[in-house]
Amino acid sequence: MDKNLTPLEAEEKIKAGGISVLDVRTPEEYAEGHIGGSLNMDVSEPSFAQGISVLDKNKEYLVYCRSGGRSSTAQEIMAKASFRNVYNLSGGIIAWNRRGLPIIK
Repeated sequence: MDKNLTPLEAEEKIKAGGISVLDVRTPEEYAEGHIGGSLNMDVSEPSFAQGISVLDKNKEYLVYCRSGGRSSTAQEIMAKASFRNVYNLSGGIIAWNRRGLPIIK
């Protein structure tokens, strides 16, 4: 199963509900603009693994960063921690913005 979603596929899943959105960029990047309803958990912080340990492993998650690199890392970490349904936003927030999709500033 493909675990990458295009911005339009991701937006559809968000609108349908039932998917949690994780922004894995720095708090500074998050403050510059993020997908509405997303939770900011910086994947570069040593506390990331501990932070995700409190999340429900059976839920669906969409992870994103600036361009897709850090979110791929987050996706791998979450898979190793037994999360079953973690999707990566292909192209990150850059691709989301290119599509003109809404962000919160």
